[in-house]
Amino acid sequence: MKLRAMLCMGIDVGGTFTDILIFDTNSKLISVTKVPSTPAKPEEAVITALATLQENAKDVGFVNHATTLATNALITHKGLAKTALVTNAGFRDVLEIGRQRRPEVYNLYTRRPLPLVRRAHRFCVRGRMAYDGSQVEPLDKRAVEQVAGRLAREGFESAAVAFINSYMNPAHEIQAGRILKKRFHGFLCLSSEVDREYREYERTSTAVVNAVLSPLISKYLDQLMTNLRSHEFDCGLYVMNSDGGVNTLTHASKHPVSVIESGPAAGVLASCYLTKRLGIRNAISFDMGGTTAKLGTILEGQPELAYEFEAAGRTHSGRSIKGSGYPVRYPFIDLAEVSAGGGSIAWLDEGGAIKVGPQSAGADPGPAAYGKGGTEPTVTDANIVSGKINPDYLLGGRMKISSELAFKAIDEKIARPAKIDAHTAAEGILRIANNSMAKAISIVSVERGRDPRDFAMIAFGGAGPLHACDLAEDMSIRRIIIPEHPGLFSAFGLLAVDISREFSLPAMSTTLDPVEKLEELRRMATREFESEKLGKPTFESSLDLRYKGQSYELTIPYTEGTDAKGQFEEKHRRMYGYVSEDPVELVNVRLRAIIPIQKVSIVEEEVASQRAESNRRREVHFGQAKAHVSVYDRDQLKPGYHAAGPSIIEEYDSTTVVKPGWSWTVDSFRNLALEVAA
Repeated sequence: MKLRAMLCMGIDVGGTFTDILIFDTNSKLISVTKVPSTPAKPEEAVITALATLQENAKDVGFVNHATTLATNALITHKGLAKTALVTNAGFRDVLEIGRQRRPEVYNLYTRRPLPLVRRAHRFCVRGRMAYDGSQVEPLDKRAVEQVAGRLAREGFESAAVAFINSYMNPAHEIQAGRILKKRFHGFLCLSSEVDREYREYERTSTAVVNAVLSPLISKYLDQLMTNLRSHEFDCGLYVMNSDGGVNTLTHASKHPVSVIESGPAAGVLASCYLTKRLGIRNAISFDMGGTTAKLGTILEGQPELAYEFEAAGRTHSGRSIKGSGYPVRYPFIDLAEVSAGGGSIAWLDEGGAIKVGPQSAGADPGPAAYGKGGTEPTVTDANIVSGKINPDYLLGGRMKISSELAFKAIDEKIARPAKIDAHTAAEGILRIANNSMAKAISIVSVERGRDPRDFAMIAFGGAGPLHACDLAEDMSIRRIIIPEHPGLFSAFGLLAVDISREFSLPAMSTTLDPVEKLEELRRMATREFESEKLGKPTFESSLDLRYKGQSYELTIPYTEGTDAKGQFEEKHRRMYGYVSEDPVELVNVRLRAIIPIQKVSIVEEEVASQRAESNRRREVHFGQAKAHVSVYDRDQLKPGYHAAGPSIIEEYDSTTVVKPGWSWTVDSFRNLALEVAA
């Protein structure tokens, strides 16, 4: 896909800040803008930023966008559409029955999340397909017509249709959809269109989540496009997928499940790009923003993908708590996430122990130091009290923060009740936050049979470089890479990807021959891409395989002529330690369709080794020890500059803390490369 203009723009709407990055495809120069997010109306922060960039509007040819709007809506249940579910007679309660997973096994009073569709809004009609796709009972079309009338009369905004075994034969869903559209003019989602895989509950849940989000996401994207046009940005607008690809507004509006995890995906894709440029095979991406910290693994330059997650679910020490959210079956970049961001609130439990999160001060009111009315101590306040953050330098000095307010919050809410001094309390807050993030690193490395010592760490997000050395020491990681503009690195990732979309079909066969299914998928993908005038895609295929009788599958890459069984058994042995003589079953065939687009790039510069000098110093606390630390302005550091820790390196959107025992160098791509001192 050829861009018509020379500027590309990435917009990443986070919980605390909205980041905008512009890349000039001719000069290779990058400019950045960072503004506080507006959670109640996320488009307002984007509009504020766009107003400052309007003079370049006519040169922008491509905009990619990542947002947390869908996730926030599912968590708060605000903005969700009035939605109906149309299903088979006898399956009205599938959303409650689910998989009988209890988020708290030993809590007799635990509650599962409220169904997104009330029981009174679920409509059953007769008709049945068998497991092999043959018709057992014809669809009751008259009953569907009656349902369509009720949907129209009772003001439903959206409807999901999920019939049993429609993954094998969607004919009844297609018939029902045609009948419903004659009288119901809201959003309509067929489960076979959004998730063509078996397991009735997961497919129904995915369709329902998609249906409740469609009006909200569609309206938001329409407003965003209107705002772009009003600011004279006459360009293509795209949306980041949860799996790290880019998609059109049309697809995102129709399939909002594809963008639920779009924000976290962008940072991992940026890390993948960086590891390839630096020749790093394996890395751990560490993204610490204002609300959460997210950690993932990159193996041989590729992120790990998973194919099911629980939207709006809870986590514990980085692990997803099964049964606490809404199952969504869509590929996404596999991450461990903890409530340990810069805005995470510190508090004392009943025993007087310091806790951090899961509550967050967010963007409004934000940490106490922001002076916007927040009084609760946060991780950011602790970093200010410890001397790691310069209160006069946030956003290059444009955003003033108060060290006095940070000290007051920690002193009144933590230090005095715990009978300790404020500096000790601040260090305790940081230690607790670091400990929870170190556990998340273990989840994506040690618990999956990987030695973190074999990985480099890519640290980014506004708060990531502050904590990178602490986490690396906890996990015995010896190399850290901190990119230029780490606080906007996720926005960089929005411009380092291709347009892509995944298609899948069920197979359910012990004949491991996917050729016919792959050909059908190629035809489907080509038709869809051509209808959206995206051009002809290239393809990557994969297979979901398992031993017959197993409950879950392993996904392996596939090219024609490869030994699928051998690849499966190799991965099975690596994951579980054994192989079996049982027959191998092909469950699903997957195809990723890709349209390459022009990407952001970083320019390699000549390196001239020179020891960095600083005439600024300040007192910083490292645990119980204090040190007078050299402070550097990152904008003044050229490739080849180097020094030993302890050091503080400040820039527009973040601060890097280099602890004693570490050294740092500016590499040829202007990254900060930190290593344990020899």
